[in-house]
Amino acid sequence: MPKKELVRLMIGFRHFREKFFQGQDTTYERFASGWQGPKTLVIGCCDSRVDPTILSDSGPGDLFVVRNVANLVPPYEQGGGYHGVSSAIEFGVINLKVVYIMVLGHRQCGGIRSLVFPEETKAGGFLQQWMKLAEPAKERAIKAVGTGDATALCRQTELESIRGSIQNLHTFPFVEAAIKAGTLALLGIYFDLEKGELLELNEQTGTFTPIQF
Repeated sequence: MPKKELVRLMIGFRHFREKFFQGQDTTYERFASGWQGPKTLVIGCCDSRVDPTILSDSGPGDLFVVRNVANLVPPYEQGGGYHGVSSAIEFGVINLKVVYIMVLGHRQCGGIRSLVFPEETKAGGFLQQWMKLAEPAKERAIKAVGTGDATALCRQTELESIRGSIQNLHTFPFVEAAIKAGTLALLGIYFDLEKGELLELNEQTGTFTPIQF
């Protein structure tokens, strides 16, 4: 790590300590016992511009967050290897008993662009394999807007991938059981970082509409 970047991070940590360990804030005194009680599980993207905590002005302990390329949720399955996202969903629903699961997508998603334009991808096979989860979203987007406008196609695929992840969440038995019990709700949210807007998915109609503040 470049020394300048390390210094910047350490200065940031010093400010963190001054606020939460040397000041009047007692948040971490409660956390020290092992307690945490977030109400919302956010499945967000790795993109450095789209931090769920910053976007929602949340503090420590407010959100239970799992981030991956393109904020994808795989379908439920018990075999096949390691399941980082699925294990986070399981822990959030069963152990933490979150009341919301939010899939947070965004404009200018690099993962989605790598799916739409694989020839631009410089990485190896990990990214391509992961993004296969969103192939149905790409196909739906092509049917909806065609391939003539790259910007429109990427945006539509970003939206469709949120729909797909919400659909995959319904395949988890413990998620569906909590929804039927009335203790859990799913949210599909799209952050347009170009306009500074949030759009919400209506599962019944399949449409996204701006959230009014």
